[in-house]
Amino acid sequence: MLPQSTVTNLQRSHSRRWFLKDCGLGLGSIALTSLLAREANAANFTNPLTPKPSQHPAKAKNVIFLFMGGAPSHLDLFDYKPDLARLDGTKPPAELLKNYRAAFINPENSLLGPKFKFKNYGQADLEMAEILPHIGAQADDIALIRSMHTEAFNHAPAQILLSTGSQQFGRPSLGSWVTYALGSETDNLPSFVVMSSGEKGPSGGSSNWGSGFLPSVYEGVQFRSTGDPVLYLSDPQGITRSSQRATIDAVNRLNQKRFDSVGDPEIQSRINAFEMAFRMQDVAPEVTDISREPEHIQKLYGATPGKSSFANNCLLARRLVERGVRFVELFHESWDQHGDLVGGLKRNCRDVDQACAALIQDLKQRGLLEDTLIVWGGEFGRTPMVQGGNDGRDHHPNAFSMWLSGGGIKGGTTLGKTDELGFNAVEDKVHIHDLNATLLHLLGFDHTKLTHRSQGRDFRLTDVHGEVVHQIVA
Repeated sequence: MLPQSTVTNLQRSHSRRWFLKDCGLGLGSIALTSLLAREANAANFTNPLTPKPSQHPAKAKNVIFLFMGGAPSHLDLFDYKPDLARLDGTKPPAELLKNYRAAFINPENSLLGPKFKFKNYGQADLEMAEILPHIGAQADDIALIRSMHTEAFNHAPAQILLSTGSQQFGRPSLGSWVTYALGSETDNLPSFVVMSSGEKGPSGGSSNWGSGFLPSVYEGVQFRSTGDPVLYLSDPQGITRSSQRATIDAVNRLNQKRFDSVGDPEIQSRINAFEMAFRMQDVAPEVTDISREPEHIQKLYGATPGKSSFANNCLLARRLVERGVRFVELFHESWDQHGDLVGGLKRNCRDVDQACAALIQDLKQRGLLEDTLIVWGGEFGRTPMVQGGNDGRDHHPNAFSMWLSGGGIKGGTTLGKTDELGFNAVEDKVHIHDLNATLLHLLGFDHTKLTHRSQGRDFRLTDVHGEVVHQIVA
């Protein structure tokens, strides 16, 4: 047994002070490393929305995606088929229907001819339906793709596939990938803005503009067409700007401490969200007030201040890209004409035709069209077979049409063909992944190299597919 004096000396020598002092190369170094790591996290942090260079010279720097939710009928708007008109009311060829699965109808339903007359527009003689006279008048600035195709034949999966490259929930949307890649050119507005008009919102919901496994700072921000563009944007009664600034500063300091400790990018997204919301209170009301536009511009779009409409949203989209917003997506539902095909298409075309054309004209006269890529289309096409008596068409993934303008697009171009009944894309076929690969290419990115690591592997918008459609690139 040790003498008491020896035990006392050992206790002193192994005190906490001794341990921290003489074991500096142990826990002391660990503590120092931790502190240095925190400082490095803070020092190395950069705003995730800071503008970033593209991988190769870009032809476009902004995107306005005009998403016609519900799937417009290519056969009645963009892809005239004389044989379909001639065979109206007859049964489709049996060989055409082999292994074909329709969403709702019996595939053997009678064929339905096009419901509207077509005409040629512009020097390019681009053929479209007469119920799209304004878009037709911009034919020489449009590239029309008639050979789109997809796998999904129900609305929500098809919309999410078009938006994210996958039918499964949880993948980043195109707008999120673009802002992730390029950042933002504005500090006072979101980099990715979403608006909706028409009968209802998109079937795919917020997954169409979600950030998936990317940090949430890249998610689309919904704007409203009337009232405050974003809910709760106005200061509550009795709250001054100075007191709100002080509150945000205090919350941000706490968030920054937490970020310095754990380095979670979502914390920095939260800080950015608070700061963005505060700045938007000053900027957004002015930006979204289309009554500030000259009367002739409002008439060009068919816009009415204070009214919720696709035309108002188009005018607002131009105002947003003009101020540095990177990606604007306008949803207009619903083009889902299982019945009332004629009446429904007339209403929808009346809602969007003038405004879409005005957007091209307005951007062009301001010198913005060359940098702004416009995309127009829905998630799939419609069947050549009838549904709903004699005035409707079912969902159809095998063939549909989309058009693009501006941002490096070769105007006055028609790409691709479908068969004599508009049933299958048969020439220069363009898949959804090809479209997304082309959009990224125009923005200065190789779609195979724009990736983000999640769940142990690198993901990309086009998954393992996609080829750039060089035929429509200027």
